This record gives sequence, C-alpha cells and structure tokens, in this order.
Amino acid sequence: MTNVKTAFDDLREWIAPFDRALIAYSGGVDSALVMAAARAAIGDRAMACTAVSPSYPERELENAIAFAKEVGIRHRLINTEEHLDPRYAANPTNRCYFCKSELYERLSKLAADEAWTVILDGTNATDLTEDRPGRQAAIEHGVRSPLAELQLTKSQVREIARDAGLSVWDKPAMPCLSSRVPHGVAIVPELLGRIERAEDVLVSLGFKQFRVRHHGNVARIELPPAEIPRAIENREAIVNGIKSAGYRYVTLDLAGFRNT
Repeated sequence: MTNVKTAFDDLREWIAPFDRALIAYSGGVDSALVMAAARAAIGDRAMACTAVSPSYPERELENAIAFAKEVGIRHRLINTEEHLDPRYAANPTNRCYFCKSELYERLSKLAADEAWTVILDGTNATDLTEDRPGRQAAIEHGVRSPLAELQLTKSQVREIARDAGLSVWDKPAMPCLSSRVPHGVAIVPELLGRIERAEDVLVSLGFKQFRVRHHGNVARIELPPAEIPRAIENREAIVNGIKSAGYRYVTLDLAGFRNT
C-alpha cells in the first residue's frame, strides 16, 4: 500500500537515475507533481515542456507558466499543430491519440536533438483504468509515466501535491477545449476560440469548476450543483457574455458538472 507521506521522496528517487528528463507538462496537478519531483531530483537537468495550440486556453497557459516559475524549472513552450491533421480535425472518438502523437513526436525529436534521456508524463494509476486513446501514443513513443508506475492514484496525487506544498494541488482538471465538442463535429480554431471566450466569462465571475459544451448555436453550461444558484444570480452577465462570445442560446445543465 502506498504511503503518501513518503511518496514524493519515492517519486524523486524514481526520477533520479535519469541523466536528463523532459516532462510533458500540461499545467494540471499530475504533470505538475512530476515536474516538481524532477526539479527536486535532478535540478537543471530537467525541463518542462508545454504544448501550445488552439485547443489550449490562454488562461491555462498563463497558469502553467506561472507555476513552472514557482517551481524554478526550465520551461519551454512547444507549438503543436494537431488541428491541421485531418484525422484529429474530424473529431473521432480517438481524437486524443492524434493530439498526443503530435506532441510526443515533437518531444521525441527535441530529445534526440538535445540528448535528453527520457520523456515523462503525468499519467497516474487511475488513468490506466479509463479509456484514454492518448495513452497509446505515449507507449508508442517510449514515454514513461512515473505516477502510474508507482501505482499512485488521482486522489493520492492530490494528497502528495498538497503535502509537498504545491499550490496547484486542488486545481480542477481542465481537459482541452476540443473535449467540449461532440464527436464528429469538426474541430477548427475558430470554434475553439468561441468556447474559450465563453468559458472566460465564467472565470471572470469566479467559477472554478465548469464546462461550456458546444452544440451548434447553443452553449450548454455544466457546473457543480452547489454552484447552480450562483449561476442563476449571475444569469444576465453569463447570458450576455456567452452570447457575445458567439452563441445564440445559453443553457444551464441541471444534471451538473461532469469531469470529462
């Protein structure tokens, strides 16, 4: 059974034998924990890499940059163009495979060009029990997953991050903007920009856990049930803001927030 009190040290020891490590860092708590452990284990021989594309919200990028500075790790932004891949743009059920393939191909080239020893990601043990097409891309590119290999679950990751004093320990999961679009609806930058602007409205009103799902001219908002009354109180600001983002209708999903 994992001892979460010593798990950060275990993670650091797991990484320590690698001479130089790239960390695929999305800004979420999982990859943030791996990044912090790598910085503690091998110092400047670790570098975090964040993919930048139309599917990655600007607010998330700013937060990722800020936390990397907080950790004190080298941090490089990698421009990816998965949206130009027609297989990704068609938005099939395995869309994430093509996105991760694009990222890991670029990181693999970087590793080869600059003699990085290993590429690490933030996959945890809970992720292995879920349908994650992007996982296959990681396997194909030889990406290592220390959290999963140490059998650390999502809840344990948060506890470890909290004990380690990482400010992102309770950061809500934030999948890419393409996840707001029903499968089969084409992914284009203009659509992703509309979703991002709509979600920025919720951010400006202080909401932290949310999704704005795209359904043509309809924006369907998901919030935790406890937040629904506050959304109703701010109904006018939400409706006006999301309509300004490009939607004709704004709906509130009474079923509540779903973490996908």
